[in-house]
Amino acid sequence: MTPVTVLGDIVAKARIRVHEQRRELPLDRILSMAPTPGGRRAFKANLTRPGRPNVIAEFKRRSPSKGLIRADLHHVKVAQAYEIAGAAALSILTEEEHFGGRLDDLQEARAATLLPTLRKDFLVDPYQVWESWIAGTDAVLVIVAALSDAELRALLVTAEQAAIEALVEVHDEAELERALAAGATIVGVNNRDLRTMEVSFDTSLRLAERIPDAVVAVAESGIRSAADVRRLRDVGYDAFLIGEHLMQAPDPGAALEALVTAVGAA
Repeated sequence: MTPVTVLGDIVAKARIRVHEQRRELPLDRILSMAPTPGGRRAFKANLTRPGRPNVIAEFKRRSPSKGLIRADLHHVKVAQAYEIAGAAALSILTEEEHFGGRLDDLQEARAATLLPTLRKDFLVDPYQVWESWIAGTDAVLVIVAALSDAELRALLVTAEQAAIEALVEVHDEAELERALAAGATIVGVNNRDLRTMEVSFDTSLRLAERIPDAVVAVAESGIRSAADVRRLRDVGYDAFLIGEHLMQAPDPGAALEALVTAVGAA
């Protein structure tokens, strides 16, 4: 199965899953049953803190490109270690079949820290935004490559209605233009080529000048060192989503602390 087919497969299954959820538990019922979540934490504002590298530190157990990454770490302990190490925000994978995540992981990790938390999943329907709202999510990932323009706009409108911020992920110039046209205020540039699964900073470096100053720019994938962060920060990126590098380290919290310290010392 090619990487593009992997993405298509994940998205197709997400659509089926949402359809089944809607049938079993309609949106009006879950909204009426849900307790009122507490206040949202400032995800976007934390990505533009001055004087420090703003890292969105990620927890994930596995991925289609790497397979099993870690099975010995607990999401709550890792989230707490990330907070101590200076993370600006958390990213928690909640897709189960391909990444081994659960929405409960996000709720539990968020409850154990004071950090704003991003739900990283494959959202295709406003139902999932409200599902995220009920879970207490502060921000959701919205992947342009998985959506039509109408779906993209619907997700962003719903996120605004729910007072949830959206990190809109793009992979090339055309997707960036679609994201901006839809009203994205936080754009994540994924350095992973969906066709080959190879990672190259050329993507972030090429798109940096096309992101308006008013839009928060986030670099994603392949960031492994203080030099990587400095290089991307120098071309205009405000924040850096780091997952595999931290999760593959013997101690993810210590790895984050070392990176943050190294960037700050430069």
